[in-house]
Order: sequence, then C-alpha cells, then structure tokens
Amino acid sequence: MKKQILSLAVIALLAFGVQSCEKKEPKPTEDELTLGNKVDSLATDIDEVKDTAVTKIEDAAKDVKDATKKAAEDVKNATEKGAKKVEEAAKVAKDGTVKTAKEVNDALKK
Repeated sequence: MKKQILSLAVIALLAFGVQSCEKKEPKPTEDELTLGNKVDSLATDIDEVKDTAVTKIEDAAKDVKDATKKAAEDVKNATEKGAKKVEEAAKVAKDGTVKTAKEVNDALKK
C-alpha cells in the first residue's frame, strides 16, 4: 500500500513538473530560426524540463521519506505509551488493589 502511494505521488509530481516547466525567456520567431537553431532550442528545452522534473521528484521523495520517518516515530511513541499504560494497569491488578472495573478503567487512564 505504501509503495502504491509513493508511486502515485512520484507520477503526479513528475506530471506536474513537466506541465509547469515553461521557458520564460523570449524565443526568436519561427522565421529567424535556422534548422540548427531549432534543434539547439529544442534540446535546451528538453534538458530544462528534464532537470526540473528530476529536481521536483527528488524533493518529493525527500518529503515522502521525512513524512514516513515521522509517522514511524509517532507510531512507535504511541505504541510505547500504550504498552506502558497496559503494563501499569496489569501491575495494579496483580497487586490486588483493583477491585472494580471502574478502578481498572481509571488505572488505564493514568
């Protein structure tokens, strides 16, 4: 599931990067371009689009990695906290100090 989400995110960012890559500098009119200039211009445009797309994908991959790492840390912290509460409740129950379900519930909330 995570791989599918990551794949979709990468594809979406690649598509976005390709669409948003526009050359801002003015281009000579069609009459002013020779065949060699047209080829050079197209090659330059392709390189710029490729470089921009690669950069955006790398940034997206870093963001996904950071988010995944944070989510894993959050899950670990929540699991440790939950385990500690269960352990404390078990200790209280073992000691025989818990007499009712309400007290067990209160012990779990601590």
